[in-house]
Amino acid sequence: MATTCSDKYIIHRGLLLPKETHTEESLRFAAEFEFKNDDVLIVTYPKSGTTWMQEIIPLLLNGGDLTPVTTIPNWDRVPWFEETRLALVLDKLKSPRVMVSHLPYNLMPSSLSSSKAKVIYVTRNPKDAMVSSFHFHKMANFLDDPGNFQEFMDKFLTGQVMFGKWTDHVKSWKHADLGDRILYTTYEAMVENLPGSLGEFSTFLCNNLSEKTLLGIADHCCFKNMSKNPMSNYSLVPKEFMDPSKSQFLRKGISGDWKNHFSPEQDLKFSACISEEMKGENLCFPWCG
Repeated sequence: MATTCSDKYIIHRGLLLPKETHTEESLRFAAEFEFKNDDVLIVTYPKSGTTWMQEIIPLLLNGGDLTPVTTIPNWDRVPWFEETRLALVLDKLKSPRVMVSHLPYNLMPSSLSSSKAKVIYVTRNPKDAMVSSFHFHKMANFLDDPGNFQEFMDKFLTGQVMFGKWTDHVKSWKHADLGDRILYTTYEAMVENLPGSLGEFSTFLCNNLSEKTLLGIADHCCFKNMSKNPMSNYSLVPKEFMDPSKSQFLRKGISGDWKNHFSPEQDLKFSACISEEMKGENLCFPWCG
Protein backbone atom coordinates (compact mmCIF):
# COMPACT_ATOMS: atom_id res chain seq x y z
CA MET A 1 0.00 0.00 0.00
CA ALA A 2 1.21 3.48 -0.87
CA THR A 3 1.45 6.06 1.91
CA THR A 4 1.69 9.84 1.79
CA CYS A 5 5.22 11.23 2.19
CA SER A 6 4.72 14.96 1.62
CA ASP A 7 2.43 17.18 -0.36
CA LYS A 8 4.23 16.09 -3.54
CA TYR A 9 5.14 12.41 -3.04
CA ILE A 10 3.76 9.10 -1.92
CA ILE A 11 5.87 6.22 -0.65
CA HIS A 12 5.34 2.90 -2.38
CA ARG A 13 7.38 -0.07 -1.19
CA GLY A 14 10.04 2.34 0.03
CA LEU A 15 10.16 4.41 -3.17
CA LEU A 16 9.31 8.09 -3.55
CA LEU A 17 6.78 8.61 -6.37
CA PRO A 18 5.24 11.92 -7.53
CA LYS A 19 1.62 12.28 -6.42
CA GLU A 20 0.85 14.21 -9.60
CA THR A 21 1.16 11.05 -11.70
CA HIS A 22 0.93 8.13 -9.26
CA THR A 23 -1.89 6.95 -7.00
CA GLU A 24 -2.61 3.88 -4.94
CA GLU A 25 -5.05 2.84 -7.67
CA SER A 26 -2.52 3.22 -10.51
CA LEU A 27 0.06 1.21 -8.57
CA ARG A 28 -2.48 -1.52 -7.86
CA PHE A 29 -3.39 -1.55 -11.56
CA ALA A 30 0.29 -2.07 -12.40
CA ALA A 31 0.70 -4.79 -9.77
CA GLU A 32 -2.23 -6.73 -11.22
CA PHE A 33 -1.41 -6.04 -14.87
CA GLU A 34 -1.56 -8.92 -17.33
CA PHE A 35 1.16 -8.67 -19.93
CA LYS A 36 0.48 -10.02 -23.41
CA ASN A 37 3.08 -12.09 -25.22
CA ASP A 38 3.81 -9.38 -27.78
CA ASP A 39 4.04 -6.46 -25.32
CA VAL A 40 7.24 -4.42 -25.18
CA LEU A 41 8.35 -2.76 -21.95
CA ILE A 42 11.04 -0.08 -21.90
CA VAL A 43 12.64 0.32 -18.48
CA THR A 44 14.95 3.08 -17.29
CA TYR A 45 16.06 4.76 -14.12
CA PRO A 46 14.75 8.37 -14.29
CA LYS A 47 16.50 10.65 -16.77
CA SER A 48 18.22 7.85 -18.65
CA GLY A 49 16.76 8.17 -22.13
CA THR A 50 13.10 7.29 -21.54
CA THR A 51 11.64 9.96 -23.82
CA TRP A 52 14.16 9.02 -26.49
CA MET A 53 12.99 5.40 -26.36
CA GLN A 54 9.34 6.48 -26.49
CA GLU A 55 10.20 8.00 -29.86
CA ILE A 56 12.37 5.19 -31.16
CA ILE A 57 10.48 1.98 -30.43
CA PRO A 58 7.13 2.91 -32.09
CA LEU A 59 9.05 3.84 -35.24
CA LEU A 60 10.92 0.54 -35.25
CA LEU A 61 7.68 -1.40 -34.82
CA ASN A 62 5.80 0.41 -37.59
CA GLY A 63 8.59 0.51 -40.14
CA GLY A 64 9.48 4.16 -39.73
CA ASP A 65 6.03 5.71 -40.23
CA LEU A 66 6.24 9.11 -38.51
CA THR A 67 2.47 9.58 -38.17
CA PRO A 68 2.10 8.30 -34.57
CA VAL A 69 5.12 10.15 -33.18
CA THR A 70 4.07 13.44 -34.79
CA THR A 71 0.36 13.27 -33.92
CA ILE A 72 0.12 11.50 -30.54
CA PRO A 73 1.72 12.81 -27.33
CA ASN A 74 4.34 10.37 -26.08
CA TRP A 75 2.51 9.79 -22.78
CA ASP A 76 -0.40 8.33 -24.79
CA ARG A 77 1.70 6.74 -27.52
CA VAL A 78 3.93 4.86 -25.06
CA PRO A 79 2.28 5.28 -21.65
CA TRP A 80 3.91 4.96 -18.26
CA PHE A 81 3.24 1.55 -16.77
CA GLU A 82 2.88 2.71 -13.16
CA GLU A 83 1.12 6.03 -13.77
CA THR A 84 -2.56 6.95 -13.76
CA ARG A 85 -2.64 7.48 -17.54
CA LEU A 86 -2.18 3.80 -18.42
CA ALA A 87 -5.66 2.70 -17.38
CA LEU A 88 -7.18 5.48 -19.50
CA VAL A 89 -5.35 4.71 -22.74
CA LEU A 90 -4.65 0.98 -22.55
CA ASP A 91 -7.63 -0.01 -24.70
CA LYS A 92 -6.46 2.40 -27.41
CA LEU A 93 -3.02 0.87 -27.77
CA LYS A 94 -2.48 -1.19 -30.89
CA SER A 95 -0.62 -4.47 -30.76
CA PRO A 96 2.24 -4.76 -30.04
CA ARG A 97 1.65 -2.49 -27.05
CA VAL A 98 4.65 -0.48 -25.86
CA MET A 99 4.95 0.92 -22.33
CA VAL A 100 7.69 2.53 -20.26
CA SER A 101 8.51 2.15 -16.59
CA HIS A 102 10.87 3.34 -13.87
CA LEU A 103 9.89 0.54 -11.48
CA PRO A 104 12.52 -1.92 -10.24
CA TYR A 105 12.13 -5.53 -11.31
CA ASN A 106 10.86 -6.70 -7.92
CA LEU A 107 7.77 -4.49 -8.29
CA MET A 108 6.79 -5.95 -11.65
CA PRO A 109 3.70 -8.19 -11.78
CA SER A 110 4.21 -11.94 -12.12
CA SER A 111 2.73 -11.80 -15.62
CA LEU A 112 5.93 -10.20 -16.91
CA SER A 113 7.83 -13.40 -16.16
CA SER A 114 5.10 -15.80 -17.21
CA SER A 115 4.41 -14.07 -20.54
CA LYS A 116 6.71 -13.73 -23.54
CA ALA A 117 6.76 -9.93 -23.31
CA LYS A 118 10.10 -8.31 -24.14
CA VAL A 119 12.02 -5.74 -22.10
CA ILE A 120 14.62 -3.20 -23.17
CA TYR A 121 16.57 -1.86 -20.21
CA VAL A 122 18.54 1.36 -20.74
CA THR A 123 21.31 2.31 -18.32
CA ARG A 124 22.98 5.72 -18.20
CA ASN A 125 26.06 7.01 -16.42
CA PRO A 126 24.62 7.85 -12.98
CA LYS A 127 26.51 11.14 -12.92
CA ASP A 128 24.73 12.30 -16.06
CA ALA A 129 21.41 10.90 -14.85
CA MET A 130 21.80 12.87 -11.63
CA VAL A 131 22.68 16.11 -13.43
CA SER A 132 19.67 15.71 -15.73
CA SER A 133 17.44 14.98 -12.74
CA PHE A 134 18.78 18.04 -10.91
CA HIS A 135 17.72 20.31 -13.78
CA PHE A 136 14.41 18.47 -14.16
CA HIS A 137 13.59 19.14 -10.51
CA LYS A 138 14.15 22.84 -11.17
CA MET A 139 11.49 22.99 -13.89
CA ALA A 140 9.02 20.35 -12.65
CA ASN A 141 6.77 22.12 -10.17
CA PHE A 142 5.24 18.82 -9.03
CA LEU A 143 8.61 17.81 -7.55
CA ASP A 144 10.47 19.19 -4.54
CA ASP A 145 12.99 21.94 -5.12
CA PRO A 146 16.37 20.20 -5.57
CA GLY A 147 18.30 22.64 -3.40
CA ASN A 148 21.90 23.24 -4.38
CA PHE A 149 23.91 20.72 -6.38
CA GLN A 150 25.68 19.20 -3.36
CA GLU A 151 22.40 18.80 -1.49
CA PHE A 152 20.81 17.05 -4.44
CA MET A 153 23.83 14.80 -4.90
CA ASP A 154 23.57 13.69 -1.28
CA LYS A 155 19.88 12.86 -1.78
CA PHE A 156 20.67 10.98 -4.99
CA LEU A 157 23.36 8.83 -3.39
CA THR A 158 21.17 7.94 -0.41
CA GLY A 159 18.11 7.19 -2.54
CA GLN A 160 16.01 10.10 -1.30
CA VAL A 161 14.88 10.84 -4.85
CA MET A 162 12.24 9.48 -7.20
CA PHE A 163 12.47 5.68 -7.53
CA GLY A 164 15.30 5.33 -5.04
CA LYS A 165 18.96 4.53 -5.58
CA TRP A 166 20.42 4.17 -9.05
CA THR A 167 22.46 1.18 -7.85
CA ASP A 168 19.41 -0.67 -6.49
CA HIS A 169 17.51 -0.10 -9.74
CA VAL A 170 20.32 -1.32 -11.97
CA LYS A 171 21.00 -4.39 -9.84
CA SER A 172 17.32 -5.34 -9.73
CA TRP A 173 17.07 -5.47 -13.52
CA LYS A 174 20.52 -6.99 -14.07
CA HIS A 175 19.31 -9.96 -12.02
CA ALA A 176 15.92 -10.17 -13.74
CA ASP A 177 15.00 -13.75 -14.57
CA LEU A 178 13.85 -13.10 -18.14
CA GLY A 179 16.42 -14.98 -20.20
CA ASP A 180 16.69 -13.74 -23.77
CA ARG A 181 13.54 -11.64 -23.41
CA ILE A 182 15.51 -8.72 -21.99
CA LEU A 183 17.97 -6.57 -23.93
CA TYR A 184 20.44 -4.39 -22.05
CA THR A 185 21.77 -1.23 -23.65
CA THR A 186 23.19 2.11 -22.56
CA TYR A 187 22.42 5.73 -23.27
CA GLU A 188 26.07 6.17 -24.17
CA ALA A 189 25.95 3.46 -26.84
CA MET A 190 22.95 5.19 -28.40
CA VAL A 191 24.72 8.56 -28.39
CA GLU A 192 27.84 7.07 -29.96
CA ASN A 193 26.10 5.04 -32.68
CA LEU A 194 22.35 5.51 -32.89
CA PRO A 195 21.87 3.60 -36.18
CA GLY A 196 23.79 0.67 -34.71
CA SER A 197 21.65 0.68 -31.57
CA LEU A 198 18.49 0.85 -33.68
CA GLY A 199 19.65 -2.19 -35.63
CA GLU A 200 20.19 -4.06 -32.36
CA PHE A 201 16.70 -3.11 -31.15
CA SER A 202 15.18 -4.07 -34.50
CA THR A 203 16.77 -7.51 -34.38
CA PHE A 204 15.65 -8.00 -30.77
CA LEU A 205 12.08 -7.08 -31.72
CA CYS A 206 12.29 -9.47 -34.69
CA ASN A 207 11.37 -6.99 -37.40
CA ASN A 208 14.84 -6.56 -38.99
CA LEU A 209 14.39 -3.26 -40.82
CA SER A 210 16.51 -2.19 -43.78
CA GLU A 211 19.54 0.04 -43.31
CA LYS A 212 17.75 2.83 -45.18
CA THR A 213 14.77 2.68 -42.82
CA LEU A 214 17.01 2.60 -39.75
CA LEU A 215 18.93 5.65 -40.97
CA GLY A 216 15.65 7.51 -41.52
CA ILE A 217 14.51 6.69 -37.98
CA ALA A 218 17.92 7.70 -36.60
CA ASP A 219 17.66 11.05 -38.38
CA HIS A 220 14.23 11.77 -36.92
CA CYS A 221 15.34 10.66 -33.45
CA CYS A 222 18.53 12.71 -33.25
CA PHE A 223 18.34 15.29 -30.47
CA LYS A 224 18.15 18.29 -32.83
CA ASN A 225 15.09 16.97 -34.65
CA MET A 226 13.33 15.22 -31.80
CA SER A 227 13.55 18.24 -29.52
CA LYS A 228 11.44 20.15 -32.04
CA ASN A 229 8.62 17.60 -31.93
CA PRO A 230 5.80 19.03 -29.74
CA MET A 231 4.45 15.50 -29.26
CA SER A 232 7.68 14.59 -27.47
CA ASN A 233 9.34 17.71 -26.02
CA TYR A 234 6.67 18.29 -23.34
CA SER A 235 5.86 21.76 -24.64
CA LEU A 236 2.19 20.71 -24.48
CA VAL A 237 2.39 20.46 -20.69
CA PRO A 238 1.02 23.58 -18.92
CA LYS A 239 3.65 25.84 -17.38
CA GLU A 240 2.13 25.29 -13.94
CA PHE A 241 3.50 21.72 -14.08
CA MET A 242 6.72 22.21 -16.07
CA ASP A 243 8.33 25.62 -16.44
CA PRO A 244 10.66 25.70 -19.48
CA SER A 245 11.96 29.12 -18.42
CA LYS A 246 13.81 27.32 -15.60
CA SER A 247 15.12 24.46 -17.74
CA GLN A 248 14.14 22.74 -20.97
CA PHE A 249 12.78 19.21 -20.58
CA LEU A 250 14.96 18.01 -23.47
CA ARG A 251 18.05 19.90 -22.37
CA LYS A 252 21.20 18.66 -24.14
CA GLY A 253 20.97 14.99 -25.07
CA ILE A 254 24.69 14.35 -24.63
CA SER A 255 27.01 12.17 -22.59
CA GLY A 256 29.50 13.62 -20.13
CA ASP A 257 27.69 16.81 -19.12
CA TRP A 258 28.42 15.85 -15.51
CA LYS A 259 31.95 17.21 -16.04
CA ASN A 260 30.44 20.70 -16.22
CA HIS A 261 28.83 20.29 -12.80
CA PHE A 262 30.98 18.08 -10.55
CA SER A 263 33.95 19.40 -8.59
CA PRO A 264 36.92 16.99 -8.28
CA GLU A 265 35.91 16.30 -4.69
CA GLN A 266 32.31 15.57 -5.66
CA ASP A 267 33.51 13.28 -8.44
CA LEU A 268 35.63 11.27 -6.00
CA LYS A 269 32.83 10.97 -3.44
CA PHE A 270 30.21 10.03 -6.00
CA SER A 271 32.43 7.47 -7.77
CA ALA A 272 33.50 5.86 -4.50
CA CYS A 273 29.89 5.50 -3.32
CA ILE A 274 28.67 3.96 -6.59
CA SER A 275 31.71 1.67 -6.80
CA GLU A 276 31.18 0.41 -3.25
CA GLU A 277 27.50 -0.35 -3.84
CA MET A 278 28.18 -2.11 -7.15
CA LYS A 279 31.02 -4.21 -5.70
CA GLY A 280 30.75 -7.85 -6.73
CA GLU A 281 28.27 -7.21 -9.53
CA ASN A 282 30.84 -7.83 -12.28
CA LEU A 283 29.19 -5.30 -14.59
CA CYS A 284 31.06 -3.35 -17.27
CA PHE A 285 29.78 0.04 -18.38
CA PRO A 286 31.17 2.28 -21.15
CA TRP A 287 31.77 5.20 -18.77
CA CYS A 288 34.01 3.06 -16.55
CA GLY A 289 36.62 2.36 -19.19
